[in-house]
Amino acid sequence: MKYLYFDSLPSTQLYLYEKIKNKELTPPVCVWSELQTDGIGSRGNSWIGKKGNLFFSFAYDKKRFNDVPLQSLSIYFGWIFKTALNEMGSKAVMKWPNDIYLIEKEPKKIGGVITQIINDIVICGIGLNTRFAPNQNFGCLDIDVKNDKILYRFFEKLNNTSWDEVIKDFKYEFEKYKRVFGIYGNLTEDGSLENNKKRIYSKR
Repeated sequence: MKYLYFDSLPSTQLYLYEKIKNKELTPPVCVWSELQTDGIGSRGNSWIGKKGNLFFSFAYDKKRFNDVPLQSLSIYFGWIFKTALNEMGSKAVMKWPNDIYLIEKEPKKIGGVITQIINDIVICGIGLNTRFAPNQNFGCLDIDVKNDKILYRFFEKLNNTSWDEVIKDFKYEFEKYKRVFGIYGNLTEDGSLENNKKRIYSKR
C-alpha cells in the first residue's frame, strides 16, 4: 500500500478517482488528510469536514475482494473499520449499510463509507469525526487516538478479514440495534435487507 498525505483536500474520494481514471495512480494506494473542504457523502450528500478529523480514500483491484458481494463492499469496509475502532476502545456501532454511530443518549453519526468501481478498480472513501463534530447533529469519536494509528489498524485488519466473518458478526449487531435506527427486516447473507420478502440492496 502506498500512502499519500495532504494537509488539506477538497475531497480525498474525488482526488483519488481522478488520479485513477487518468492512470496517474495505480492500486493499491491510499490518500488521506485531516481536513476535507468539499467531501462526498452517501446518496449524494456532502460530508462536512473539520481540521483534525480523519478523511481517507483507497483503491484496490476489484479481484482483491472476490468473496465480497459487490453491492455490499461498503458494508464490508465499514464493518472492518468499526471493528478496528472497537479494538482501540471505542463503543462505535455500524448502521446498515454504511454509517458509523455512537449510541449514548441518542444515536449520533460519527463517520461514513462510500464505495465506487471504475475500470475494475474499487475506490472507497471513509470519513470519521475523530476530534470535532461539525454541528450538534453529529458526534465525534469517544477515544483519543491519532489518525494515522486508526488508518494503519484498519488496513491491517482489512488484510486479514473475510466476508464470511464480516456478515456473521454484523448480523448479530444489526439485530441488536436495528430498532434503535428505525430499521425493520432481516439482514441476508449477501448484505441486503429483506423486508416483507423484498430485498433492498445498499447503494455503493
